[in-house]
Amino acid sequence: MPTTDGYGQKVPYPVLSDAPNFELAFQGAVNALAGQSVMRFANANERSATLVGAYKAVPGMICYLIAEDRWDRYDGDGVWRPMSPGPWKPFTYASGYVANTGSPGYRIVNGEVQLRGTIKKSNDTDFAADTETLLGTLPTEARPTGASKFFIVATAYETISGRTYLHGRIAVLPNGQMLYVIPAGGKTPWVSIDGIRFNLN
Repeated sequence: MPTTDGYGQKVPYPVLSDAPNFELAFQGAVNALAGQSVMRFANANERSATLVGAYKAVPGMICYLIAEDRWDRYDGDGVWRPMSPGPWKPFTYASGYVANTGSPGYRIVNGEVQLRGTIKKSNDTDFAADTETLLGTLPTEARPTGASKFFIVATAYETISGRTYLHGRIAVLPNGQMLYVIPAGGKTPWVSIDGIRFNLN
C-alpha cells in the first residue's frame, strides 16, 4: 500500500511491498502534485470545466488564468478569489455621465473592490445638489454583499456665498448602484471615485 511524503502533503509514492503497477504509482503522485502546484488555465470557464468530479477544486488550490492575467486562490467557502490585480475594467455610467479624468474603472484584488477616476456630466453642467442621484452601476462581481458602503469623495473646490464646498458622498448598494450626494448649496462639475475601496464580503 502506497505511503505519503514526509511533509504531510499527502503525495503518495509506492513501497516495495506494493504490487508492481508503474502507471498507477505515477498517476497518484502526479495528480497529487498537480493539485498542489500553481495550475494554469486558458480562462475561468476552462477551469470550471476541468475541476470537476474526482478532480474538483479543494481549499488551498492556486491557479493562474491566462485570459484574465490573474492569480486566484480557492477558499474554504468554495469561492475562487483573485490574489493579484487583474486589469482595470471600465465603469458603467448612468445615462448623462461620462469620464472626466483617470479612466474611471474598477478592479478586484484579494476580495477587495478598488475604484479609480473622476466623472462628469456629459453636457458639462454641474451635478445636482442635495439629492441622491445615480452615477453608475457596478457589475455583479464587484458588488458589496449584505450592506451598502458609504464614502466621502473629492469634488471641485467651489466657494459659494462665503462657504467652501469640496466633497460629496457616494453610496455603493448591494445591487451595484452608485449614488452620489452633493451638499445643499454646493456646486461641482465632477466627482472623484479615486480611493474607494471595499471588501466584497
